Amino acid sequence: MNNNQDTEVYKTLLESTRAIPWAIDWETKKFEYIGPQIEGLLGWSQDSWATAQEWIDRIHQDYREDITTYCITQSENGIDHEADYPALTKNGDFVWIRDVVHVVRENGVTKKLVGFMFDISKRKGLENELLEANRRLKAFSYQDGLTGLANRRLYDQTLETEWPRAIRNRQPISMILLDIDYFKDFNDLYGHLEGDSCLQKISRTLETVTTRSTDICARYGGEEFVLLLPDTDIDSAMAIAEKVRQTIRDLKIPHAASKVDKYITISAGVCSMVPEMNQSPSILFNTADKQLYLAKNNSRNCVMSA
Repeated sequence: MNNNQDTEVYKTLLESTRAIPWAIDWETKKFEYIGPQIEGLLGWSQDSWATAQEWIDRIHQDYREDITTYCITQSENGIDHEADYPALTKNGDFVWIRDVVHVVRENGVTKKLVGFMFDISKRKGLENELLEANRRLKAFSYQDGLTGLANRRLYDQTLETEWPRAIRNRQPISMILLDIDYFKDFNDLYGHLEGDSCLQKISRTLETVTTRSTDICARYGGEEFVLLLPDTDIDSAMAIAEKVRQTIRDLKIPHAASKVDKYITISAGVCSMVPEMNQSPSILFNTADKQLYLAKNNSRNCVMSA
């Protein structure tokens, strides 16, 4: 075969693949060639790809600047490279593309780019599904299964983060530890299904009380809950605790076995401090726990603070 025949054979082979071949003259930034498969993939006709500007304009706007800067820099420096990006289709949708680029140079100067475009939409979809699954798994690992509140693991990690921040900023950090009064008796009288329902109702109430993104409300275990309140002094923490106590009482969840009220009530211990460098974060919990013990021995359905 002569050279013309060879060229036609190679062209036929290239145009019969799913990969879309292309070539750009770097000096003029004009397309020397792009495979006809491009129209089937993106809807843009083969002859509409005149210059690199068409390529730039057809990158999704959220990725355009970063992808363009990266590819131009790599090309000018003579570095072969790959780039993944969503390419806009003619009908306004987008398709995920992987561009594989080979840089042709002469005497250290870039003269031409040749490469292939690949449709990686299915792969990208699977990657996104995997990322979402991992995100949900991580979120689940920090969530109490029954109530949907943060679990003890997330509480522990948050305290480890907020404690040194409070030390650095010389700011108070507060904790409210609360316990449902006579909850074992409630379960014995009404059954565990009603007990679970009660915990869920109280959890939803607690979520409405803590509104700042820095606050965390967690189920510490059983019928015990903890509210961690960074940058909160004792007066504010006490006001929140009292609001929690009253709001839960106002739910009017019947509790005929309670020795303090005919409805579900809670007892709470509150601690607030500006921590010192040599103090362990456990002191905050231990102090709140002592106050909770005093509240439960003081008649319950009340709030005690250090």
